[in-house]
Order: sequence, then C-alpha cells, then structure tokens
Amino acid sequence: MPARRETNMNVMTKALLLVPAGLLLAADLRAERVERTVDASPDGQVSISNTAGSIEVSGWSRNQVEVTGELGADVDELIVERSGSEVIVKVRVPRHGSRAISTDLRIRVPEKSSIEVIGVSADIDVTDVQGGQRLQSVSGDVTTEVFAADLTAESVSGDVEVEGDNQPTHTQLSSVSGDVDVHRLAGEIDATSVSGSVSIVDGKYERVQANAVNGDVVFRSELLDGGRLDIETINGGVDVRFKGKISARFDIETFNGGIRNCFGPKPVRTSEYTPGRELKFTEGDGASRVRISTLNGGLSLCKE
Repeated sequence: MPARRETNMNVMTKALLLVPAGLLLAADLRAERVERTVDASPDGQVSISNTAGSIEVSGWSRNQVEVTGELGADVDELIVERSGSEVIVKVRVPRHGSRAISTDLRIRVPEKSSIEVIGVSADIDVTDVQGGQRLQSVSGDVTTEVFAADLTAESVSGDVEVEGDNQPTHTQLSSVSGDVDVHRLAGEIDATSVSGSVSIVDGKYERVQANAVNGDVVFRSELLDGGRLDIETINGGVDVRFKGKISARFDIETFNGGIRNCFGPKPVRTSEYTPGRELKFTEGDGASRVRISTLNGGLSLCKE
C-alpha cells in the first residue's frame, strides 16, 4: 500500500508540473512575438495604430524606430514602414472582427519625434518623447509626458494623465468617462471631462479652460499676470488654490452651492427666491481674469 500511494503522488505531481507548460504552449500559439527596426528622421513623424491591447511609446537617442511586442493570433499583419520623414506602425486586423486581435506593442522612437497614436480598445503610455503628440483611445487610459511641445490627448472611456516640466505648451485634454489629471504643465490648457474630475496641479498658466459635467474641478497652480482662468461645472464642486502672487478680477457664480472665499469679500444672493449666489471683486491690480460657474456644487477660493 505505501508503494502504491507513492506512485499515485508521483503521477499527480507530474500532472501538476505539466499544466503550466501547457498553458505557455497555448499562449505561444495565440500570440506571435515580433521585432522590427527601421531607420527614421531624428525629428520626423511616427504614426501608430493598434485596435486592441496596449501601446507603449518611449523616446531614445537613436535615429531608428524599433517595434517589439506580441501580436494577437487573428491579426492579419504588422506594418512597419518609412515614407520620407514619416514612419508608420499599424496593426492590420480582419474586417469581420475577432476576439484574438489583442496586441501589445512597445515602440521606441527618436526622442525629438512627433507622434500620433490611435487605439480603439487600447491603453496608451508615452515617455521621453519631446515632439508634439496627438493621442486618441476609445476605450483605454492615456498617460504621457510633455516637454515644451503641443499635446492633444483624448479618451472616450478612460483616464487621461499628463506630466510636464513647467515649459509652456498648448494642451487639449478630454475624457467622456474618466478623470483628467495634469501635473507641472504651463502655457495654455483646455481640459474637459463629461463624467469624471479635472485636476490641474503645480503648473504655471496664461490661459486655462476647465469643464466638468459630472465631476469636480481642482486648480492648484499659478495664474500668470494677464492670464485667464475659466471653470465651469454642472454637477460637481470647484477647489481653486492659487500658487504665487495673484492679481485678478473675479466673477464667481453658483446656483446651488456655497462659496468659501479666503480673499475676504462675501458672496451675495442673486435672488430672494432662488438659492444662487455670486461674488465679484478685484484682487491686486486686476491684471488677470477669473470666471467660475457651478450649477450644483460648492466652491472654495484660496491661495497657498
């Protein structure tokens, strides 16, 4: 009996050891590993398209575009080609559609490249790219770094997160169902979320437009002299804390929500029959302009 028990245990052990190997073999059958490299202009355009999976883009010092990753089993082909100063990276999928098209791409581009990245059901992550960026995903998060170049980043169902280095840029960010988070940008920014919050922190701005339909707006940055800050929310609060010196004319209005003002002047009722309140005053020489409007949400206005 003891010998028989040992035999059964050996059989079970061998079976368990075979399971991971089987899973790895199945994974290899489902995905094709790829590695492609083409020469590229040091400051050219790189256009990337991937329907599903993930897209990671990073800048490097070589004048080449390198593409590595894993293709879904039903992907028709991976296109990596150069046309003049543009390099195109595209995952071509069958027209009839398939669940096995998820593809993970890791792409290195010359650091001064401008990039356009489009995904459908794909996360986008960009680091160390110094040129202009246009990033779009239908169902996925968008994360990037910015270095004194214009940026447009959009997601329908996903968060948008941007980290800068306080150099002036022109930035447009939007999410339909997700948060928009911005750190250390400068210059001009237009940030919108339909169902999510908008947060703009540690920046220096000449012009800011921030809108949220169902979510809060947070602004904790510096507004430069002569700048303009416009914030509007429908169902959400507003938290504004100015960094550095602020000289501006303020025009604040809420329909259903209180106003907390650290600068001194008190809000007044807009009507004895409605809950609305408004606040208008000037701080310093009034060189800048601040306009904030909320429908359902409180408002806090201070400086750090």
